[in-house]
Amino acid sequence: MPKTSKQTATRVEDMGVMEGRYAELGGYTAAFETFHEHADAAPLFAGLPDDRCQSPHWGYVISGQVTFRYADHDEVYAAGDAYYAPPGHIPVVEAGTEVVEFSPTAEYGRTMEAVARNLAAVAST
Repeated sequence: MPKTSKQTATRVEDMGVMEGRYAELGGYTAAFETFHEHADAAPLFAGLPDDRCQSPHWGYVISGQVTFRYADHDEVYAAGDAYYAPPGHIPVVEAGTEVVEFSPTAEYGRTMEAVARNLAAVAST
């Protein structure tokens, strides 16, 4: 049976504001993410439908707080909360937050392609 942990995840990405460690398990991406600074991801989803994340996520907040902003409401999760975030959200994460999250790899990959383009555009300005 495949498994991963924060220590053994095969892909590590340090984006300054956060560090993510990722591995694929049976068509899902397991993510271990630690946020060093407050992060409002709204600018990263520009160009996606409704300018919002198009991947669903299932997760658990180890520490800190994450808010998912939808067109008509916000949902706030704190340490100890498990959550489901359907497509159509914008994550806003407080400094010091650590989450474990699972996302369908195909949907997550398509969304992250747009995020990478938006990050590259910001970096080139």
